[in-house]
Amino acid sequence: MNVSVLKKLEKILGDRLSTSQSVLEQHGQDESYHTPYPPEAVAFVHSTKEVCEIVKICALHKIPIIPFGTGTSLEGHVAALHGGISIDLSQMNEVVEVNAADLDCRVQAGVTRQQLNHHLRNTGLFFPVDPGADASLGGMTATRASGTNAVRYGTMRENVLGLTLVLADGQIIHTGRRSRKSASGYDLTHLFCGSEGTLGIITEVQLRLYGIPDAISAAICSFPNLEAAVDTVIPIIQLGIPVARIELLDEVLMDAVNQYSNLDYPVQPTLFFEFHGTAQSVAEQAQMAGEIAAEHGGSGFSWTAQQEERNQLWQARHNAYYAAIALQPGTRGWPTDVCVPISRLSECILETKKDIETVGLRIPILGHVGDGNFHLIFNVPSESNTSLEQAKWVNHRMVMRALDMGGTCTGEHGIGYGKLQYMKKEHGNAISVMATIKQALDPNNLMNPGKVLPTDIYHAD
Repeated sequence: MNVSVLKKLEKILGDRLSTSQSVLEQHGQDESYHTPYPPEAVAFVHSTKEVCEIVKICALHKIPIIPFGTGTSLEGHVAALHGGISIDLSQMNEVVEVNAADLDCRVQAGVTRQQLNHHLRNTGLFFPVDPGADASLGGMTATRASGTNAVRYGTMRENVLGLTLVLADGQIIHTGRRSRKSASGYDLTHLFCGSEGTLGIITEVQLRLYGIPDAISAAICSFPNLEAAVDTVIPIIQLGIPVARIELLDEVLMDAVNQYSNLDYPVQPTLFFEFHGTAQSVAEQAQMAGEIAAEHGGSGFSWTAQQEERNQLWQARHNAYYAAIALQPGTRGWPTDVCVPISRLSECILETKKDIETVGLRIPILGHVGDGNFHLIFNVPSESNTSLEQAKWVNHRMVMRALDMGGTCTGEHGIGYGKLQYMKKEHGNAISVMATIKQALDPNNLMNPGKVLPTDIYHAD
């Protein structure tokens, strides 16, 4: 990046423009194992107007732009593959408005989900989408994130009402309205939700909110094998039991959780449940789920509505990722995911388990199984070796299997540059339509280039 461009950016940002090597390295690396690529500069922005001014400079000089939230993405989304400038939105962290009567709010892109829920603590409302990490809501929108509550409350796609965006030419647009439905025009809001910064930079998000349930109960149940655990989930969903969360941990992950958190759960495939509603309804839901679990060989089903006991149970689940990494100290975690129709979930998980046994690695399985989504957590050594190649083989077979079953290569992690190779198989000719949209909105391929679309599909002039 030449000196004149840096001077133009410094005029806007002052000391909020950084070329420090440590800052650059931080902004070229997310939580994935993928190779990091640092940007040439990092801009810490405070407003949509600043983003607009920076983008106009970058457009004039054809400099790539990579949005950055909290850096918790998992498929290399923030890597500056072609250099350029990282626009860090973390300091745009204002909750702009809360409309309690209408169950919605507007936040700047850098607000995190925990920050929003802390802000809402006295309103009786909450925002339910929980990807695990305390990610920024702009980043969660850009990657169409979801998490443990998606089976009841949906993903970011269902909970974003509107956006403020800066396009590749610096134009500011607003999509969506606060009304709960509209038949007006193209649905631009959901075009940008999941676009991973390749079509524009999200600076504000309008979100749905929900009332905090009168009562919450949590339950846990162990099973003799994975098939029995997954086959318990399917009738629970088909019967319409309004479960808020159903999480699956296989026996490898339960062993890791026990070691990490000093617990003594049975080392068997285990389902964690949560139910929301009235005191009577959550008790009824737990009872029905328990009966179904027993029919499939579940044992030790126990549930509680006591907050302290619920927190203890779910803390074990939330520590699962760190417990998996602790199985092999000195390694990095590589979480990967797929999502399939729930009727194919058992088959997909069991076939993937066979592949894991074939390579002889300890690879835990974690599933948001209420919506057909499950993850593998690989432990990746610092150097490429046989186990890394084996992990890639297992991951590839899992993804291809999911696609053949009518599923997707990623239920919630997004594409980044880590899963580019699967886009053509999943989307077929529709990927050329995506390329046309990209060409129209970003003709110079400056917005997070190298992500979402394979390079042989889209080429800037």
